[in-house]
Amino acid sequence: MPPISLTGIKPTGNPHIGNYFGMYKSALALTQKYLGMYFVADLHALTTTPDRKELQGLIYEVAASWIALGLDVEKSIFFRQSDIPEIPECTWLLSCVTPKGLLNRAHAYKAALDKNLETGRDPDDGINAGLYNYPVLMAADILLYNSDVVPVGLDQKQHIEITRDIAENFNRIYGKTLKLPEGIISEDVQSVPGIDGRKMSKSYNNTLPIFAPEKDLRKQIMRIVTDSTPPEEPKNPDTCNLYQIYRLFAPPERLAEVRGLYLHGGLAYGALKAELADLLLVYFAEARGKYNALIADRAFLDQVLAQGAQRARAIAVPVLKRMRKAVGIDT
Repeated sequence: MPPISLTGIKPTGNPHIGNYFGMYKSALALTQKYLGMYFVADLHALTTTPDRKELQGLIYEVAASWIALGLDVEKSIFFRQSDIPEIPECTWLLSCVTPKGLLNRAHAYKAALDKNLETGRDPDDGINAGLYNYPVLMAADILLYNSDVVPVGLDQKQHIEITRDIAENFNRIYGKTLKLPEGIISEDVQSVPGIDGRKMSKSYNNTLPIFAPEKDLRKQIMRIVTDSTPPEEPKNPDTCNLYQIYRLFAPPERLAEVRGLYLHGGLAYGALKAELADLLLVYFAEARGKYNALIADRAFLDQVLAQGAQRARAIAVPVLKRMRKAVGIDT
């Protein structure tokens, strides 16, 4: 079997261009060297206790998005996390070798803890055990499939470090059983500013959703924050978030021309926003067409995910059996 690259994404809604350039694009490119395994992390989504109907819709949105943006489900393994019954048992086995102190240092838990302390609430107010144990479930996601590499952003590097610590603990106690994965931070991953200049993020409500209706997408692009410099005056493209987004889609010749207008004067922000909208719609035209067809065919998406789960389990079952034998609950 070729080396495995594993990518999971939590179902949080329509992906935006920051997701695409920051994660989707580089993760999909790894299939040139690895057997790509991609999963919808619906169990992770339960830490925020979403509405059942809403969660189901989000799962299908993620599945349709991956395929529309280029995932080849014949050459890769694409599945739903909750369709792998080995995951909960693997998580428990790993939990029993995971120091509590390691989980205390996890970024998500610490952020929730610090927020409570800052507002004078009880340190653990609103923090469920799922959020606290999140890193162990993530480690199970990675280790159960003999993953060789996991593409991550700089802000997710800790996930790999914790996973490796847990695997090393297990191997030290029970003998070499689990493969230690490597994190990959792609050199071509791009940080995309949101319409307000901060990092593009759903939590900031500053995104440009790839599959939003055209009217809504154009309206959002027109909301990109710019300064009040008049068109005839020079502007700095390197500090303008509109330009930083525009450069992701413009042809090189046109980008050079627009940069010149920034530096020497003659650029109207409104016109550039309208041009950006046209470029973005053209760039994702094929993907948007595929997405609309896929999201309307849930039966097909269910079939793809179920077939992917069978292939994923073919890898997971022997690994879990090896773990069970190592700890003494299987012969």
